[in-house]
Amino acid sequence: MKPLFKTKAFAFLFSLAVLAGLIVSCDDNDSPGPNKVTTQVKLATSSTLGSYLVDSAGYTLYFFTRDADGTNNCTSGNCMAAWPIYYKANLTQEMLGEGLLLADFAEITTASGAKQLTYKGWPLYYYSPTANSVKELPGETKGEGVGGVWYVAKTDYTIMLANKQLVGQDGKNYKSDYTEGTGITQFFTDGKGRTLYTFTTDSKNTTSCTSSGCKAAWPAFTETLASVPSALDKSLFGTIDVDGKKQLTYKGWPLYYFTQDSGRGMTKGVSVPSPGVWPVAIKDAVEAPN
Repeated sequence: MKPLFKTKAFAFLFSLAVLAGLIVSCDDNDSPGPNKVTTQVKLATSSTLGSYLVDSAGYTLYFFTRDADGTNNCTSGNCMAAWPIYYKANLTQEMLGEGLLLADFAEITTASGAKQLTYKGWPLYYYSPTANSVKELPGETKGEGVGGVWYVAKTDYTIMLANKQLVGQDGKNYKSDYTEGTGITQFFTDGKGRTLYTFTTDSKNTTSCTSSGCKAAWPAFTETLASVPSALDKSLFGTIDVDGKKQLTYKGWPLYYFTQDSGRGMTKGVSVPSPGVWPVAIKDAVEAPN
């Protein structure tokens, strides 16, 4: 028969081993490894287009210039078939790729009642170029520039394009020549859909908006130029020095905001102080005069 103290010592050590095993087991159950989260939106890179948004499978996402006001304007049957909406419910920061921020994403409800994800206020779409609405392949960007109104979704557009009816501060509709009437005009906005203007009294690379009142009503557009839609020639943009800042120009025309445009895609400035004095900035503008 073994001495009692040895038996007790063995039992004690055995108990410690069992207890340690239970603790480890409990720790394993209570603290599981990190959950794997699928990246739902990320950035892809093209040698010609730079970085742009894609979904988890690499399908390209697009902006529609008719959506400058932040709503879905792709409402016809043909448009919806060719440009299916993109939506991911309950998006979190962990679901985004490097360089993307959750604060830039939101969701809207379309006219048909569907949910759609937006990026910096622009609704997001896929492109389905074939008759049977099959999406283009992952990595393809065939939707870029289609109709002059569809462009890959980017994080760094300094200039975007809007296709909207011009509506002045006087509540009247204006055509592209600033006569009254209905019709769609394509014009420049910033990356978040806010309208940009030129001033007819300016000359090449020179602003005539120098009074305090003018500057308050028509702030200079001073963002550093990054991406522009592929329809635009980036070399036609420049800068001038104004009040210690760099004001962006296009074809020599300084670019401005209008403070009364309180929302995306608004064009109240086109009727101030009379129609056409402050036209929206457009791609086919003539060169500013010397």
